[in-house]
Amino acid sequence: MAGGNWVYSFGAGAVGGDASMKNLLGGKGANLAEMASLGLPVPPGFTITTEVCTAFYDNNRNFPDGLKGEVDAALEKVGAAVDRRFGDANKPLLVSVRSGARASMPGMMDTVLNLGLNDETVAGLAALAGDERFAFDSYRRFIQMYSDVVLEVEHHEFEEILETYKEENDFLLDTELSANDWRQVIDGYKKVVETSWGKPFPQDPQEQLWGAIGAVFSSWRNDRANTYRRLHNIPESWGTAVNVQAMVFGNMGETSATGVAFTRDPSTGENEYYGEFLINAQGEDVVAGIRTPQPLTKRAKDAMGETAPSLEEAMPAAYEELIAVFDKLENHYRDMQDIEFTIQDTKLWMLQTRNGKRTAKAALKIAVDMCNDGLISEEEAVMRVDAHSLDQLLHPTLDPDAPRDQLLTGLPASPGAASGEVVFNSDEAERLAQEGRKVILVRVETSPEDIHGMHAAQAIVTARGGMTSHAAVVARGMGRPCVCGAGELRIDKEGGHFSVSGRTVNKGDVVTVDGGAGKVFLGAVPTLQPELSGDFASLMQWADKGRRMKVRANAETPHDAQVARDFGAEGIGLCRTEHMFFDAERIIAVREMILSENEAGRRAALDKLLPMQRSDFEEIFKVMAGFPVTVRLLDPPLHEFLPHSDDEIEEVAKASGMDSEKLKDRAHKLQEFNPMLGHRGCRLGVSYPEIYEMQTRAIIEAACAVAKETGDKVTPEIMVPLVAKREELAFLKERIDAVASAVKAEKGADIDYFVGTMIELPRAALTADDIANDAEFFSFGTNDLTQTTFGLSRDDAASFLPDYLRRNIFERDPFVTIDEDGVGALVEIAAERARKTRADIKLGICGEHGGDPDSIRFVETVGLDYVSCSPFRTPIARLAAAQARLAK
Repeated sequence: MAGGNWVYSFGAGAVGGDASMKNLLGGKGANLAEMASLGLPVPPGFTITTEVCTAFYDNNRNFPDGLKGEVDAALEKVGAAVDRRFGDANKPLLVSVRSGARASMPGMMDTVLNLGLNDETVAGLAALAGDERFAFDSYRRFIQMYSDVVLEVEHHEFEEILETYKEENDFLLDTELSANDWRQVIDGYKKVVETSWGKPFPQDPQEQLWGAIGAVFSSWRNDRANTYRRLHNIPESWGTAVNVQAMVFGNMGETSATGVAFTRDPSTGENEYYGEFLINAQGEDVVAGIRTPQPLTKRAKDAMGETAPSLEEAMPAAYEELIAVFDKLENHYRDMQDIEFTIQDTKLWMLQTRNGKRTAKAALKIAVDMCNDGLISEEEAVMRVDAHSLDQLLHPTLDPDAPRDQLLTGLPASPGAASGEVVFNSDEAERLAQEGRKVILVRVETSPEDIHGMHAAQAIVTARGGMTSHAAVVARGMGRPCVCGAGELRIDKEGGHFSVSGRTVNKGDVVTVDGGAGKVFLGAVPTLQPELSGDFASLMQWADKGRRMKVRANAETPHDAQVARDFGAEGIGLCRTEHMFFDAERIIAVREMILSENEAGRRAALDKLLPMQRSDFEEIFKVMAGFPVTVRLLDPPLHEFLPHSDDEIEEVAKASGMDSEKLKDRAHKLQEFNPMLGHRGCRLGVSYPEIYEMQTRAIIEAACAVAKETGDKVTPEIMVPLVAKREELAFLKERIDAVASAVKAEKGADIDYFVGTMIELPRAALTADDIANDAEFFSFGTNDLTQTTFGLSRDDAASFLPDYLRRNIFERDPFVTIDEDGVGALVEIAAERARKTRADIKLGICGEHGGDPDSIRFVETVGLDYVSCSPFRTPIARLAAAQARLAK
């Protein structure tokens, strides 16, 4: 193993790893090793592996034995390669210390630059560079970053000292300060450290190095990293690596620069170089949004109306070299790359490459373009687009004909359009969103501490920062519209308002953000739903070739059924009939039926409902044009239908001719302590078979009518809910078959239909072999199956589930992603036992999990025939089903 057990070297001829070793070296370390082996200019360094992170936490935050010796040896090698020594007063080696997990987590963990500087080595650096100003600028940056990251001295304390000094001396930009100015600022910084930390700023480079390494490992479990991991399902057990690398300086004057670039546009996917740089700056200046960066290419500069020169114009030779590196890296990795580079005194150095974060729109375009160009296959293109992120493509845009009142313009950092109330802090954004209110988060700039507020907001607006700032990168990953760098925006958090060009907008006022255009409007502007053709259609076609499972939708209105068809659904997997009864005129008849004291009264009410139900099914069968439709018979928790107010009881009395006092008494008797486990589902059918008989008649009559009218083959699937025992299903199936036979005889029609059940109780899953004697299909209702397996009420669990997630009792919300060990095991057992009884039984899943890519991956392993999800998630399920099969 190159470099021993804990440390791998890279650059300057040492190749200790490669891109395949992400699990051990983290993404950044693996790619640095790979770039070095491709012969690209990478400053030498070494990676401390993710295994050290695990050992660090297992060992009560202490480093494993032997690590120090390996780090010292690797550091010696780096110094020899660049003719410097760590801690040497005359020729000091300075290093950067950066985190790098196996999954990219932009801005979530800590970085320290210029490490190794102290009161002595700063003079050595000045002499070597022939530039005192540069050396002291680097030293003040190091004190500020190190104190923030390692000593936990608040960042703003240093900002205040610098801002005050600039104001007192009439400086506008940091670049105007001389070496002497920086010396005075540094004295102020050191006083802050001593006051806050209780000790002077550490001067020993070894102490600095181990402090920084410990801080990076500790940052793996800081709040913002924990939140990011939870949102992106990154396991804590992966750990992070630490990369220590010889410093190269972009802040050595006008022939030096630093930048961030993408080999294609990460917002649109266009095959154009995209990026930003700053002359005489260090890396954090570009992404921190403190100075507004300049564009990489002349074309982008002209398009944005910028006056400052592009890199192409300012440093043409370095730009040409950079473009050659872009092409080499993109062809090597066969994917769009996100690259960090520094130019030190005209020489180009590569600091990082990784597969670039991109919007769903860009991911789609890049995958399809690369496939069309022969760089990747159709299957690879399908695997390249994150199924979760397709949600972003189904995002609205502003209606071009709608009137609008433009407030401000900034950079179009993340596409999509959204309206909501203005809020200025993340905690409030989260609180209001939990109350169901739509909010727009407006900040001077966002930091990793804002991640929960960004997730809660409909869109984000910042006054500072460029297209690669924290806000831009995180918003694109979350699919939130975002406008950055809105320079005219003045925020008064204390006063609770912002002003722009003489206009004031208060907290709580509604604004609309158009992330694709970089504009913000006052008030709510109407939006348009997206068109899904072109690249989207190509990718979906390739996905459909690659998938085994069918994808259906949950729909009970003709409109939802049509949306599902437009999105490529191959049938309806769950039509919930109780949803059809909440209509104002129908609910009275339903209440009349529930509150009737005898069968005659119930049948009278059911006669009123029959024509309504029949026309519902006719409409849906017409839209589905021969595709299967699974109709779940009535499964209402009764309390949802009972009349509560005197007025509602009066309405039922009038419609049924019953006495209102009697009705009130009956409604009271029907109240249940635990309605979700009460008189619902097939239990209602067993008590009142006439309800399911009416519904069966409506379904079969509608199927006969539509088949006759359209010539389509209509095959309804009649699903009996909440079965726990075979006898319940057998009792009801006999009545369903009797009614179906009668209708077919009356109509002189021959319609095929199936009878099956929903598996949503553990007992049903465990006795599936018995139930399959009477069921021609099973649909797993995983919402209720999750509730009944965990003994958890989904509606009430929201108050304590966050505690379970935060304490790692649950890795994922079991109502979002299926619990494979418990609920999943029941699905597997039921599928296996049912097939023993009836080899050709059709098996599907129709809970919310049917639209969750991680759950779909599990469903593919069990070999179910289809998933069914909400209409808007149909494309996500189609792509996820293809990816699950291709991955297998």
